[in-house]
Amino acid sequence: MTAPAVPYATLLAFARYVDRTGPAKATFVGGLRKQRESRSGFNPHGQLIKALKSDIAFHGNGRHLHAVVNEVKPRWKPLYEILLPGALTYLGTLDKDTELAQTRDAIAMLGDLPVKINPHFGLRHPDGHAEAVRLHMDEQPPSRETIIATLHLMSRHMDQVLPHADPALVDLRRGIVHRPDPSVKPDQVEQWLAGEAAAFRATWSVAA
Repeated sequence: MTAPAVPYATLLAFARYVDRTGPAKATFVGGLRKQRESRSGFNPHGQLIKALKSDIAFHGNGRHLHAVVNEVKPRWKPLYEILLPGALTYLGTLDKDTELAQTRDAIAMLGDLPVKINPHFGLRHPDGHAEAVRLHMDEQPPSRETIIATLHLMSRHMDQVLPHADPALVDLRRGIVHRPDPSVKPDQVEQWLAGEAAAFRATWSVAA
């Protein structure tokens, strides 16, 4: 089976790509291409995300998160146990009257590279302020590059994702929320991401 004629990336994949340097970038893109060709890939975090959303929606105070750790398949239980404290910490930062808000996916074009912008959920705070939230669940904290790329691309398409909202990247293992840095210049980020996207496409085309 051949790879798709036009490469694309999810927001997660592109954010992981910009965090890498040197040969690690090519290795990463090659792995993505092989995964796409074989149509493999599984998200082990799905049940945890659903439980977190349930706790927010139904003001469960962590009840759903605690339950899912015991209900998940044994293979994933250690992962869920690691993520639980940070998820509970994050949940504790939200006002009890915070509600879930519906988000929509969007496609960001970085030059010729489509990047799928897909928040995990939206929030509407009691004061009316809304946020579109991406969760970071990797073992290592998100790098500055990952944070800037994720928040910038979400902001760029917020009119489609969740109008009048702001982006947030939650480091779920540590319960830390990252929001846009006012000192970051969007024009410079655009130039940087355009270069990264061009390199991604070039690497994809030669990946074995």
